[in-house]
Amino acid sequence: MFKVYQIKWGIFLSFVFTVIGFLPRLGQFEFGHLTLLKNYFFFSIFNVFTCWFIHHYFILHSFKHIGNITKGIISNIITISILLTFDYLLIEFWNHPLLVDAPRFNNIQDILLSLIRFAFLSVFIYIIIYNIQINISLQKSKLENELLKQAQLRAQLLSLQQQVSPHFLFNSLSTLKTIAPDHETKTYVVQLANVYRYLLNFNENHLASVKDEIAFMKSYLYILQERFEQALQISIDVPDGFLSYYIPPLSLQLLIENAIKHNIVSPEQPLLIRIYTDQTSALIIENSYQPKLSVEESTGKGLQNIKDRYQLLAGKQINVCKNEDLFKVTLPLMQHERINY
Repeated sequence: MFKVYQIKWGIFLSFVFTVIGFLPRLGQFEFGHLTLLKNYFFFSIFNVFTCWFIHHYFILHSFKHIGNITKGIISNIITISILLTFDYLLIEFWNHPLLVDAPRFNNIQDILLSLIRFAFLSVFIYIIIYNIQINISLQKSKLENELLKQAQLRAQLLSLQQQVSPHFLFNSLSTLKTIAPDHETKTYVVQLANVYRYLLNFNENHLASVKDEIAFMKSYLYILQERFEQALQISIDVPDGFLSYYIPPLSLQLLIENAIKHNIVSPEQPLLIRIYTDQTSALIIENSYQPKLSVEESTGKGLQNIKDRYQLLAGKQINVCKNEDLFKVTLPLMQHERINY
């Protein structure tokens, strides 16, 4: 529930708050009251740590249908109740209060004094913990923003390495389409231009709709199949109901590129690739597993880049499965075009 560093921080802050609250009352204790002094000190640490523990739990956890204000009120009520109960039991069973002027719950005034004292302590610590957690969340968001920018840049570099004057090349493709002598050449140029247009624009968004990614893949796969012909066999089966979902852009292209890079692609042993859904909010990309005998050393950056972007965008994990015949990657689909910061 709590991480080790959070427990250490709780103990440290409890000790610091106890010392700060204890110093002004030091003059009430005489040299012969060392046992009483020690008991009071540990009792104070217990009170502060109890506040920290309960408040930290409520602040770190979200509860359905309970807002932050309501959660804070509940947290403080529980904390004050526990502290009052413990204080009452301690005083009643010890036969002497830990403080020289501590109320002994003999009347309403004593109870109110203890209630005010513990309420002030609880609210004060809650405010401190809440502000610390807000600062941690802000720092985490800034770090995730930077990591996301780096992941997006790496994805762009993976797809656009050695790009020279992209707009010049895109305009040249448009001119080539106009002067191409036959329909097949025109079609090839059009598909190549579609691929290049997508590559130029994808870095403007952190997410792309499945519809746009599929449209891009059809152009990209047209070019690949012109190169490999029947050695590369690809099928896409994604129902219309999933086209409005979102995934990180170029995820499909990177996975197809990896499949071709690491597997045999030949007329005698064609590479089979499927892109489909299994009626869940996930897109599955699988290919027949027929690894090359010798392949250029892989950095693994393509798949790792997809993993990083999923973690930063939505806090989700992709699933990679491999057996003797099949390599499969499952990409969770996101319903909204927004970043989960």
